[in-house]
Amino acid sequence: MSSWMPDYPEQLEIKPLTRPPVATIRVPGSKSITNRALVMAALSQPERGCELRGALRSEDTELMVDALQCLGFQVCTCWSENRIHVRRETVGAIIPAPSADLFVGNSGTTMRFLTAMVSLGRGRYRLDGIARMRERPIDDLLAALQQLGVNAYSERNDGYPPVVVESSGLEGGIVQIRGNVSSQFLSGLLMAGPLAQSGLIIEVDGPLVSKPYVTMTVEMMAEFGVEVETDGATHFNVPPARGYSADEYDIEPDASAASYFLGAATITGGAITLPGLDTATLQGDISFVDVLERMGAKARFEDAGVVMMGREGGRFRGIEADMNCISDTVMTLAAVACFADGPTTIENVAHIRHKETDRLAALATELRRVGAEVEEFADGLRITPQPLHGAVIETYNDHRMAMSMALIGLKVPGIIIKNPGCVAKTYPDFFADLEKLRC
Repeated sequence: MSSWMPDYPEQLEIKPLTRPPVATIRVPGSKSITNRALVMAALSQPERGCELRGALRSEDTELMVDALQCLGFQVCTCWSENRIHVRRETVGAIIPAPSADLFVGNSGTTMRFLTAMVSLGRGRYRLDGIARMRERPIDDLLAALQQLGVNAYSERNDGYPPVVVESSGLEGGIVQIRGNVSSQFLSGLLMAGPLAQSGLIIEVDGPLVSKPYVTMTVEMMAEFGVEVETDGATHFNVPPARGYSADEYDIEPDASAASYFLGAATITGGAITLPGLDTATLQGDISFVDVLERMGAKARFEDAGVVMMGREGGRFRGIEADMNCISDTVMTLAAVACFADGPTTIENVAHIRHKETDRLAALATELRRVGAEVEEFADGLRITPQPLHGAVIETYNDHRMAMSMALIGLKVPGIIIKNPGCVAKTYPDFFADLEKLRC
């Protein structure tokens, strides 16, 4: 772990709260927005550059920064102020480096976005990650790039990383891509599209998961100066451009990270304020507020941000929820559901089996370990609350497993999180912020 990250022990016990929390938690900048903004800033018009403000410093964003530097972009970080300045100095080459061997860890956004991005280059680029990344599919994106004349392939010919992209530039044109495994494939193509010689017309073949993340990409592209004509789900017309044109860009707090504190207020009957988040956010995961309100919690949006208030005694009901559009909050909902009055059914999220771990299988295993009754489906879970007890929780090196299961420890003694340092992927200071609920 990098020296700037918190020095976590091998396992960490979460102590139950002694009273409902009343607290203000400032979650860090959005990982999804930071990594998209880094790509668009790198693809800005030559010698223009862009400053990102409020950027997240985490394992995923550092992997993106390192990769962009390996590709020859000028990336200057001022992490003490959460600022990053990115510049493409070379006028002729869109990707300055003619070749690169990129390590992306287990960062799905870095792998998918850069695979599409380097197709704009002239040379050979190889992308690889940790063992789990080699189990995360990317074939749909490779197939789309091949339609566009790019020699993009799986090194082991199995549809998974390592990936090799050999390109002489991206001419553009019409391309079809599947979106039922990951919306990041489409987002990667969209962001690269303006630098294709003739732009891109992208047609989505079949259903598209996690649509709000695609909407985020399109809206950010507009803020960076490129307007995409789209119906929002199946057709995307990306016009050609010399590059993106924003000089500066402010990054919102992370709504996915906020979900843990929204959930904490719900299960404890507390009141937690999360500054900087409002209904105008780019992030679809703010809709997790609506899910919790259906369960009986109350939310109030103010100038300061969103205030989530649990019911007295932490009482709330179970629900049925289609979580396809906000699937990064599935694990938070699963932890919250363990304390509901009645069962909760989570549906339409088969694609999260391809995340940092098979999240449905991992949730079923760990929730049963603490005493919950869990039925696992191909595309979801049904969680029936039962008396819970302490246990040592496996996290599968998945940041969201660690953060979501920590919520159970706020009410149940003896919850011990293994490998708590895995939260560095997106939220290095999560456990320090969780402790602020005791103030």
